Amino acid sequence: MPTAPRPFRQFVVKVHSRCDLACDHCYVYRHADQSWRSRPVTMSPRTFALAAARMAEHAAAHGLPRLHVVLHGGEPLLAGRERLRGFARELRSALDGVCDLDLRMQTNGLRLDDAFCAMLAEERIVTGVSLDGDRDANDRHRVRADGSGSHDQVVAAVRRLGAPAHRRAFGGLLCTVDVANDPVAVYRSLSGLDPPGIDFLLPHATWDRPPPRPHGPTDYADWLIAVHRRWTADGRPVRIRLFESITRLTHGGTSLTEALGLGSSDLLVVETDGAIEQADWLKTVAEGAPATGFHVARDSFDRAAGHPGILAQRQGLDGLSAQCRACPAVDVCGGGLYAHRFRTPAPGRPGGFDHPSVYCADLLKLIRHVERSDARTPVHGLSPAHFDSLAAGAGGADAVAALARAQHGVRRVLLAAAHRAAAPGTAGPETPTERTTEAEAEAAGWRAVLGLSPAALDIALTDPGVRPWALGVCESGAADPGRPAEIALSAAARTGAPLRLTVPLRGGSVHLPGLGRLVTGAAAGSLAIATEHGRITVDGTPLDALPAPFRWQPLRYLAAEGIRVALEDTAPYPVPVPRLTRARHRAWQSAFRAAWRVLRESHPRQAGELAAGLRCLVPLPGPPGPAAVRMSRHTFGAPALALPPTSEAFALLLIQQLQRMKLAALADLYDLLAPGAGRCRVAWRSRPQPLETVLEEAYVHLALAGAHRALARTGGARSGPAGFSGPAAARRAAYWHGAVLGALDTLDRSGAATAVGERLLRGMRRGVPAAGGAG
Repeated sequence: MPTAPRPFRQFVVKVHSRCDLACDHCYVYRHADQSWRSRPVTMSPRTFALAAARMAEHAAAHGLPRLHVVLHGGEPLLAGRERLRGFARELRSALDGVCDLDLRMQTNGLRLDDAFCAMLAEERIVTGVSLDGDRDANDRHRVRADGSGSHDQVVAAVRRLGAPAHRRAFGGLLCTVDVANDPVAVYRSLSGLDPPGIDFLLPHATWDRPPPRPHGPTDYADWLIAVHRRWTADGRPVRIRLFESITRLTHGGTSLTEALGLGSSDLLVVETDGAIEQADWLKTVAEGAPATGFHVARDSFDRAAGHPGILAQRQGLDGLSAQCRACPAVDVCGGGLYAHRFRTPAPGRPGGFDHPSVYCADLLKLIRHVERSDARTPVHGLSPAHFDSLAAGAGGADAVAALARAQHGVRRVLLAAAHRAAAPGTAGPETPTERTTEAEAEAAGWRAVLGLSPAALDIALTDPGVRPWALGVCESGAADPGRPAEIALSAAARTGAPLRLTVPLRGGSVHLPGLGRLVTGAAAGSLAIATEHGRITVDGTPLDALPAPFRWQPLRYLAAEGIRVALEDTAPYPVPVPRLTRARHRAWQSAFRAAWRVLRESHPRQAGELAAGLRCLVPLPGPPGPAAVRMSRHTFGAPALALPPTSEAFALLLIQQLQRMKLAALADLYDLLAPGAGRCRVAWRSRPQPLETVLEEAYVHLALAGAHRALARTGGARSGPAGFSGPAAARRAAYWHGAVLGALDTLDRSGAATAVGERLLRGMRRGVPAAGGAG
């Protein structure tokens, strides 16, 4: 049985075949293929409609959730504002009910006036602008036919596109590397325009026409390394696709660019006359190199998938030269861009693409530099790729696990700060007796904490209650004299280490984090507790043999397929709650299992994130008040919540709490808003709210909108409240998507976001159209 062709997910549509610049490095006009001369100047509406219909046909045949389409040229703006508007609407109409559309455009920006920018924002055409740096760098190549430079006009256009009214249509900047330019000056000029991202491209070259190398064999690596060093020193304030792709690939992820990685080509080009072609960088190789002979009027894209040129690009590792296959960096490099491997055959020398990239040495040196840099300078354990994924409202299990590791580090710092703030005395004996004062017991407890083995300390720091307790000590200096001893004893018990401490009672009980609570029946006093080989004794008596009125209340758990979390009703932190009855615990267990089934079936990504980050639930007897919500922001992995009435409501509440956890953890690592940022109004609040609250709630609603959208696509709940039905879920998703966009506009206008905060806002904006796309 024949194998179905692998689908294309990206399409470049050449809406105009001429340009109002005469760049000397352009692969369309200045390289081997000159087929533009015989093509129509502008794509006709009929040809575009045929292309759009073919895309819809292809997406439907392969069940694709989304297509990425780039309006290109030549210079696409020459097609005119209203024609481009018509193209965008034609494409959305064709794909309506079939799949989502990510519509983009690449332009030189010369014709981007306010009216054009407004149209792009209205039609959701995310636009990248080509700019090679400062005036000297840009005008070295990007000139008009009369030789005059384009820099000033393009910069004005970029600022216009990046203004708040249009910014949602700003996709970033594209820069072609020229080693004659100052790399740091180029980077600073581009990043100074505050783009959502920068894409540095190696100039197209082959072994027949190699790139200029005035200084040595790795000129391009050296240039990009200089940029990478400056970018890292600046805190990586803007996305740079090339660098982030190397980081992602190094950690087993996917590339953001076709110039790296072993992922196979999923891109096709439609020319102005409707011809279906391969990627247009093949124009650098030979006349007719991108051609397939297919046309949208008569051929499906599945037919194009069988073209020998397409098949050759989809061989992955098998399609690389022997030298590439033997290289240890091949998983990251992927052989470089396909066209850059080309060499014309000669006597005694094979031709074609069975060669390393003409940038082989540069790629290897750059990859090694980025790998070493990432290893030396982790950003709180969070890669730029993780940050951007989290910013879009998602993240994935790996990103949430990275946040959990970062929180571990935060707890370690706070524990040390609490020790300094408490400043316990050291006059007490090393082995306290029952007559030991609380101060001496606290000092002994701190000595035990500081003496824990690294493994035991790591276990102690997994307790989410460490943070709110340590924060309280740091902020007020108020001591909880028994807490250090409880932390030390719990860690010792879980590692089997021997330890004996006297623990002052708190309200007649002792809490051993991660184990449970011992209720004594006494209002005050202290207990001598010892651990050895994981066994805990009180004055020599095991916990399970203590007489009344002692009661040991072990920590209980909630379990479902693929997850097990504690139900924390024994701890004084993050909030003290009553001990659940056995019947109430069973009710939580049943509800959790049902909610987890909803998450796995309708919201699998969030289920994976929760499995990576959720450690326990704090069961509240009623709705959480402001204090409980505020405290929960400091307990990553341990939200406090009341039992919801339905499994769907429970699942959505867990998604909501997951978002609060993620944003609070990001706010720990980065300053997102300027201090004292003020207040503003949003659609879902009757009174102005602090900007920090608006950001948090917008981030939460971004995910909830996606969750409702997923319910709408699957018809909603099979049973339960009408609010979870397909139509109601769709209405909620639409409302919250619009409300979140409004909040982002307000936050943008406030000017309160830091550079990292602006990056977060841009990511959230990118996440709105795709919110919940995969549930």
